[in-house]
Amino acid sequence: MAMRKFLKIFCISTLCMLMNLVVSAQEGTYVEVRDIETWSSVGLQLKLNKKWEFGLREQMQLKSNSTMIDSYFTNIDVKYVGLKRWELGGGFRFLRENDTKGTIQGFENHTRYHLDLSYKHTLNRMDFVYRLRYQNKNELGVGEEEGDFANRHLRLKAGVGYNFKDWKLDPKFSTEIYRHYEHGEENGFDKIRFTIGTDYKIKKAGEIELFYRIEKDLGISYPKTTHIFGLSYRYTFKITTNED
Repeated sequence: MAMRKFLKIFCISTLCMLMNLVVSAQEGTYVEVRDIETWSSVGLQLKLNKKWEFGLREQMQLKSNSTMIDSYFTNIDVKYVGLKRWELGGGFRFLRENDTKGTIQGFENHTRYHLDLSYKHTLNRMDFVYRLRYQNKNELGVGEEEGDFANRHLRLKAGVGYNFKDWKLDPKFSTEIYRHYEHGEENGFDKIRFTIGTDYKIKKAGEIELFYRIEKDLGISYPKTTHIFGLSYRYTFKITTNED
């Protein structure tokens, strides 16, 4: 009964958000407050030993109801998992972003790097993870003298997954909040995400991830809500060593 009640509330809430297409501003213009995006990626993961992992990923993101390229990028990352329950990580990303609202429209080159600190633990069949991320993003070819300053965020994420017995599509849920820092801009919490998804492992052929995400702007008069559908594929290589 409790599960049926939860499903009813979830469906009603989702329908209400889907009906909220646009909002009229005081000047009589329309502000976009909803979009549907599609994210797809393919990646490789290398487990060097029990302590080090490396990853390479190519991803494309579609916006405007998934009819237009928003960005595509190459991402490399490294993770150290040799600490009990704790993980350290970092990554670098080269992006091509489609600016459709600026003075000069078209694809722009950006770089982004991040540093992660994560903590994981298990309770019965539930796996919990908490992650703090520092993120720094900047546009290439535009300097501070031209008014371009690094776009920085602190991101706090909490997630939980449930391991069903004899079931391959174990669900996982996470929420993540962003705090923005940038010279000359209003700083503070500017975005929150809610994600539900699952992974499916194919024996000797990699892993597929499916997810649905709601992303909402914070701290502005007409916050935008974005519904994101994601599909990714990752293949993992393992190198056997004698190192513990």
